[in-house]
Amino acid sequence: MADAMPGSDPPRKKCDAVADIVNNLIRNLSLRCAREDGVRDYFYVGVIGYGSTIGSAYCGSLTGQELVPLSVLAKSPAKIEERTKKTDDGAGGLIQQNVKFPIWFEPKSEGGTPMCHALGLAKTWVQTWVNLHPESFPPTVIHITDGESTDSPDPAEANRMVGEVMGDLTSIASIDGNALLLNVHVSSKSSVKPITFPQDDSNLPDEYSKMLFSGASNLTESMVKFANEAHGLGINTGAKAFTLNSDLGIVIQALDIGTRPSNLR
Repeated sequence: MADAMPGSDPPRKKCDAVADIVNNLIRNLSLRCAREDGVRDYFYVGVIGYGSTIGSAYCGSLTGQELVPLSVLAKSPAKIEERTKKTDDGAGGLIQQNVKFPIWFEPKSEGGTPMCHALGLAKTWVQTWVNLHPESFPPTVIHITDGESTDSPDPAEANRMVGEVMGDLTSIASIDGNALLLNVHVSSKSSVKPITFPQDDSNLPDEYSKMLFSGASNLTESMVKFANEAHGLGINTGAKAFTLNSDLGIVIQALDIGTRPSNLR
């Protein structure tokens, strides 16, 4: 995760880009779920980090916590940073604007890639949630990875192990359906072309990508509809919840796919 994010200009470390994605997702969820009486708990959100250690990746007052209600997240960032973003100046140009950016999750890049163990922990969290909330929307797991699993020195065996735990994870179901798994693969190979929500693995570059594609859930009809209508992604029915080296904007859009708070009361 210390390598440069593919296609980033200026160059950014993968860990920095991923941290921004996660923090931005939490921020956007909080804004979308805000009502006059405060932020509604339409979502509970957990973040697992894995490398030299595996566990909750929240920092600040939320350190060590697992699935946290959105109202608690909204009022408990570890810190607030001031960032700049480019906005339309209304005359065909762009201006830089200072914005407040809350931080719940900080970038790290250390250790190996114990993917099987990390997904196993996610499976435990998902199973616990479903046991407590059997009528909920199916839990959604967003898995971001930049390298092959180090759970076994044999790559084929590591892929088999990861594929097995992905199958166990997506077999967990609430009354509303099976848990959803979105695999976001960030490869360091400069020759790899971006692929977003493919229907088959024919254009994937290696067995590792194909394993992640195979383990990912199919996008639901509502997800496909939202992605196409809101973001113009041109996704077809039967597409998999898998991306490979998609640009940062597309990845953020992918992370926004899910139950829309606007449909909730």
